[in-house]
Amino acid sequence: MSDDFSSIKSLADVTPELMNKLSEGTFTDLIGLKFTELSGDGAAAEWVVTPQLYQPAGIVNGGVYCTVIETLASVAGGAWLGDRGTVVGVNNNTDFLRAVREGKLTGVATPVHRGRSQQLWQVVITDEQERTVARGQVRLQNLSR
Repeated sequence: MSDDFSSIKSLADVTPELMNKLSEGTFTDLIGLKFTELSGDGAAAEWVVTPQLYQPAGIVNGGVYCTVIETLASVAGGAWLGDRGTVVGVNNNTDFLRAVREGKLTGVATPVHRGRSQQLWQVVITDEQERTVARGQVRLQNLSR
């Protein structure tokens, strides 16, 4: 794949594979986040827990969950808004429900509200046994071009 991203007009034009390419060298790449689904109706991604993601107690740092939740909501919200503009997160509320030390985690973003000026997205993170380990919601501000 070429690294020429000039043909991308908005996130509505981006596939999960392309989003992974665009994310190379970013914070989400550093934590190992890989998109598996991406559209204006939602996004999904997965990553493998490694010791680099731990807090001192040996479990996944809550900031990792906040990052994934913010990322999935923002990318899906941006895909929905398309060429009408861009989005920025204005609030992220994350609940940590289960400690995780290993395995693959999956995050799925779904819209709660998509309006003219703001959007609200819910993201649920599950483990390999499909147990919810964290959940959050992100409010996005729609910025016109």
